[in-house]
Amino acid sequence: MKPVVIFRYLAIEGPGYFATFLDNNHIPWQLIKIDAGEAPPVSIDQYSGLVFMGGPMSVNDELPWIPPTLALIRRAIAQDIPVLGHCLGGQLMSKALGGVISSSPVKEMGWHKVDVADNPVARQWLNQLKTFDSFHWHGENFTLPDGAARLISSRYCENQAFALGIHLGMQCHVEMTQAMVKEWCIENSKDIASPSGSSVQTADEILENLAGRVSASNKIAELLYTKWIAGLKH
Repeated sequence: MKPVVIFRYLAIEGPGYFATFLDNNHIPWQLIKIDAGEAPPVSIDQYSGLVFMGGPMSVNDELPWIPPTLALIRRAIAQDIPVLGHCLGGQLMSKALGGVISSSPVKEMGWHKVDVADNPVARQWLNQLKTFDSFHWHGENFTLPDGAARLISSRYCENQAFALGIHLGMQCHVEMTQAMVKEWCIENSKDIASPSGSSVQTADEILENLAGRVSASNKIAELLYTKWIAGLKH
């Protein structure tokens, strides 16, 4: 199988559990470190799927790698090469497909409940699940691209995930590992130093029962990732 290519935009926001999932399923992958100055590829023909991780920047920023990245997403979708986005990655997907990314009314950081949409597409991706806890760390959100189906929503963000055929864009973070959560709480401590209402949790709240929370999150990730890899190009 051709490798899955993963785009990283910040060292601490790597593929996390997604890389473990790919390894467990014997799927090769390649990491492109945009944060280290590596450029997006010109061609995507050598890849079975494209995956975009999170980052602190906005897709509305004038960064040199954003226009070619949006072009890659559009090209992959036109060629039915599966695309997967996490947080910033989901926003890149939305924008590439004509969506709008804007500031959220409140920042959403920590473990918060999400509700699964009541539609056939959501059930295809998440079976009969109705709600679950997911990890969040964002201050912007995206609109649904034309033709996309909403998969999940939260109290603070109506569009937490969407599917467009074999393509999946998420605002929330199902890729988290315990180490990543701990590192984010340290490296981004200023973001949670002054909790804002119930949408931003303290480090203590985020780290409570971390092993159990991450284990439950991994099971949700397994559902989503298993559906996604079914469309990979061989």
